[in-house]
Amino acid sequence: MKFFVDTADIAEIKDLAATGLLDGVTTNPSLVAASGKNFLKLIEEVCHVVKGPVSAEVAATDYATMLKEGQKLAKIAKNVAVKVPLTPDGLKVCKALSDNGTMVNVTLCFSAAQAILAAKAGAAFISPFVGRLDDVGQDGMVLIRDIVQIYKAYPAFKTEVLVASVRHPIHLVEAAKMGAHVATIPPKVIRQLYSHPLTDKGLAAFVADWQKTGQTILDAA
Repeated sequence: MKFFVDTADIAEIKDLAATGLLDGVTTNPSLVAASGKNFLKLIEEVCHVVKGPVSAEVAATDYATMLKEGQKLAKIAKNVAVKVPLTPDGLKVCKALSDNGTMVNVTLCFSAAQAILAAKAGAAFISPFVGRLDDVGQDGMVLIRDIVQIYKAYPAFKTEVLVASVRHPIHLVEAAKMGAHVATIPPKVIRQLYSHPLTDKGLAAFVADWQKTGQTILDAA
């Protein structure tokens, strides 16, 4: 499974990229607004830090303007994935851009039927929002299971399932078990993946036992 980080914080992106765990980045208008940075310059900077797909979302909602925005964003770098909403006009833009070789991430997916439409429009990624479904009393992971199952049944579909609105490590683990291709994860949740009390306990015991030996590895002959 590929890991994307869901943030517009360049410091977080650089720190996580240094771990070698990061395969891409997703942003959205809310994250960009929180960063306080110029959108186009931010995307350009992120694309230099991360070699994998960097999702940059259009701001318009009508076909003509979305297409122009998408074309402009795609020119920033080869690894830009233009992000469009799952609307009729959004899917038209997806088709136009993907036909010209631009990666497109279709976002705000909340049903398997919508995911089928995105795949047929040539999307490189479909972004189902599991956390937001959980928030309204539905099981977001059921949607991931359904989309993965449908895409596997049709090899002609090349769209990757990009699990979005990830709220905790269990979302990630369940998505991986289902065979989702990608998860885009907030920095906080990525760091939670490291944590386990038995790891901390075991390391503390090893450190204490080593100190009892009175030895040092670096100064040893």
